[in-house]
Amino acid sequence: MHPRIEDYALIGDEQTAALVGRDGSVDWLCLPRFDSAACFAKLLGDEDNGHWRIAPKGVDGPCTRRAYRPDTLVLDTEWETADGAIRVTDLMPQRDEAPDLVRIVEGLRGRVTVHSALRLRFDYGAVMPWVRESHGHRVAVAGPDSVWLRSEPQVHTWGEDFGTHAEFTVEEGEKVAFVLTWHPSHRPRPALIDPYEALEASVRDWRAWAGQCRYDGPYREAVIRSLITLKALTYRPTGGIVAAATTSLPEELGGVRNWDYRYCWLRDSTLTLNVGLSAGYREEAEAWRDWLLRAVAGDPADLQIMYGLAGERRLPEFEVPWLSGFRGSAPVRIGNEAVNQLQLDVYGEVMDTLALAREAGLHTEPHMWAIQVALVEWLRAHWQQPDEGLWEVRGGRRHFVHSKVMVWVAADRAVRTLEHNPELDGDLEGWRAFRDEVHREVCERGYDAERNTFTQSYGSTELDAAVLLIPRLGFLPADDPRVIGTIDAVRAELSQDGMLRRYSTEGRSVDGLPGSEGAFVACSFWLAEALHMAGRAKEARELFDHLVGLANDVGLLAEEYDPVAGHQLGNFPQAFSHIGLVNTALALSGDGGAG
Repeated sequence: MHPRIEDYALIGDEQTAALVGRDGSVDWLCLPRFDSAACFAKLLGDEDNGHWRIAPKGVDGPCTRRAYRPDTLVLDTEWETADGAIRVTDLMPQRDEAPDLVRIVEGLRGRVTVHSALRLRFDYGAVMPWVRESHGHRVAVAGPDSVWLRSEPQVHTWGEDFGTHAEFTVEEGEKVAFVLTWHPSHRPRPALIDPYEALEASVRDWRAWAGQCRYDGPYREAVIRSLITLKALTYRPTGGIVAAATTSLPEELGGVRNWDYRYCWLRDSTLTLNVGLSAGYREEAEAWRDWLLRAVAGDPADLQIMYGLAGERRLPEFEVPWLSGFRGSAPVRIGNEAVNQLQLDVYGEVMDTLALAREAGLHTEPHMWAIQVALVEWLRAHWQQPDEGLWEVRGGRRHFVHSKVMVWVAADRAVRTLEHNPELDGDLEGWRAFRDEVHREVCERGYDAERNTFTQSYGSTELDAAVLLIPRLGFLPADDPRVIGTIDAVRAELSQDGMLRRYSTEGRSVDGLPGSEGAFVACSFWLAEALHMAGRAKEARELFDHLVGLANDVGLLAEEYDPVAGHQLGNFPQAFSHIGLVNTALALSGDGGAG
């Protein structure tokens, strides 16, 4: 039986992450960073592309139960068998030097024989390493990569079928630990960690971090799980947050809408900062703001929609033909060509984020205002050109309404900053006129008076879920008849069993791609928040309850959801979805602030 996207759980060390299936198999792991080549790529291929399964001998199916330890990223997977029961605990402790994957097998009842099958395949499943023994460890080397497998002295490992195997028995109370450690092959082996001490420290540290959360409403469990997921998707050395831990998980099974999301998007910036500040994570919010300032520094004309984990600009896209794709959904893509697109909305996202940071009292970098002035001045000179929009369409540029609204946001935040900080230099009157001009044009050219709704682009009859952000952004008040009409129109035309698609993919779609996609989870959260802001609290809460219920058994959400087939779609877990969950929960409880 093929796994589903929701069959996976996430573990990570805030520099990379692994996906663990219900069957006890680690099917995805990139080392040493989120965007490095995978050494376990079964997720996008088969067993020969790399995986590591630990489970009771002879058990091929899923576990009996699994769960994260409360308020942590430590995963417990349990099996009940005729001979007894075991638990496998998976974690990636925060690293001092090298990344470690720790797997601890514990006997819970009876006497169970356990089998471990490890197949390492570097470079996204393409390169089989040379494996040897050294000081009682198994060492796999190929090119720049070296991985060490360490187990308890009583566990015998052997090579078979181009993999490393182990078989052992555990009785109640007995524990057997494995540690998989990566390091550059030209460097000496890093210091060994104690797996049991690493487990205790990880549980302690995650719970201390989760305890800082200020939200104490009815959705606390879902909010904490989302915040932990966002923390796990943060590249700790720089503060950048990746959109997801994976590449090429399909937006349609068997389709071609498969993209690499292991990078940092500016479109997430304001909502991410709002999550951090509102939930009580000021340090993380400040780290993200600082990453943003470094990434966007330079000529405003060169502003990109996304960057690498440390702010890298070149993310060339290519296909990996030896991987068949998740359940046959090819191609598998590495890199993301959308990095070269023009998306005017990112200027608004950056201006909004930096304005929010200033208003929240985050320490102000001396060059921050100079960057903002340069961005708004470039935008004032270029805002009237079409762009690819926040959905990164590949069907040609248009005058997207959301993009123009974000142009207004950029001008508005510049004006607001000057009004509240008169010591700063800027063209206050000129920016006010710029803001008013954009507002007037959007209301004239982006609004369909006959249908009482804002549209996807100027002159288009198509709708777009992104215009639901108009009240959150402050472009129009939530009780404006045009906003109410837009909420109802978007809900009527883009709804799919209660959830929202981003836009219509029927006929000649704006994105220029064949096939379709699922309902977009973040857009559905936007609808819930828009309903709440419009005073329709009961509808908002019912929709929010439904969306929270779509998370998998360990609380994780992908990018999209197929409400007909009832399964998750797209890259996983998706930061944008979890940001939407937290922001909407905060808004429903009155703790969230609009931009």
